[in-house]
Amino acid sequence: MKIKMNGITAALLAAVLAAPASAGKIVMEGSTTVLPIAQKAAEAYMKRSPGAEIVVRGGGSGVGLASLIDGTCGIANASRAIKSSELDKAAKKKRAPKAHMVAMDGLSVIVHPSNGLKGLSLAQIRDIFTGRISNWSKVGGPDMKIVAVSRDSASGTFEAFGELALEKKRVRPDAIVQASNQGVASVVARTPGAIGYVGLGYLSESVKALEVNGIMPSRQTVLSNKYPISRPLFMYTDGVPQGDIKGFIDFVKSAEGQKLAEEEGFVGLR
Repeated sequence: MKIKMNGITAALLAAVLAAPASAGKIVMEGSTTVLPIAQKAAEAYMKRSPGAEIVVRGGGSGVGLASLIDGTCGIANASRAIKSSELDKAAKKKRAPKAHMVAMDGLSVIVHPSNGLKGLSLAQIRDIFTGRISNWSKVGGPDMKIVAVSRDSASGTFEAFGELALEKKRVRPDAIVQASNQGVASVVARTPGAIGYVGLGYLSESVKALEVNGIMPSRQTVLSNKYPISRPLFMYTDGVPQGDIKGFIDFVKSAEGQKLAEEEGFVGLR
C-alpha cells in the first residue's frame, strides 16, 4: 500500500512539473477600449508562438489595474494613466506597475445617425454631459430631449472624457451608464435623441461621429494633436516584463502589432 501511494505521489508531482502551458499563461484584464487590440494581438501571437496561452478579459481600466496590483493578472489594459492612489496601493504590495504605450485614440462623440448636427464645441459637450443643456434645440438641433449616455466610473474612458472634455465636472445624474464602449454605441444607435462617447475603434455606420471644435476624430487629427479629445492607450506590467509577457508586449509594439491596432480603428505608433 505504501509503495502504491508513493507511486501516485510521484505521478502527481511529475504531472505538475510537466505543465508548461500554465507557466506560460498570460492573463490580460481591463479597458474595453484596449480590448479589441488585446484580442487581435493575442490571437496573432498565439499563432506564431504555439506554446503561449493568453486569456483576455474586459472590466474597465480600474479593474485591470487593481488585478495587476493584486497579482491576479499579468497585463493590465488601461485607457488612462495609472493614478497616484493606485501606485500607493501597488507599493504596499511590492508591485511596480510599468506603462507601455500601445496606441493612440480619439474619444469620439457620437449621436444617432438621424441627428442633423455636424458638430459641437467642447463647451457645448461639457454643458450637455453636466446637465446644463437638456434639449437639442439649444445647440442648433431639433426640439428633442437629449439622452446622455456615459461610461461607468471604473472606466478609463470615463476618466479621460471627464478630464479632457468636462474639466473634471460631474456627469449629469440622469445619464444612462454603460459598462463598455460597445454598450454606449448600442444605446446611441437605437436612441434618436442620444449622445455618447466611444474610442475610435468603436465607430461604425450605426452611429454618427460629430466634429469637436470643428475637427473630426481620425488617425491624422489624433496624431497631429488637432483633435481635442485624444489620449494614449496602455498595457501595464508589474515591473520590467520578462519571458512570455515581454514577448507579447514586444509583439504589440512591433510593426505587425501596430498594424493590428490600426486595423481595429485605433492609431498606431509607427
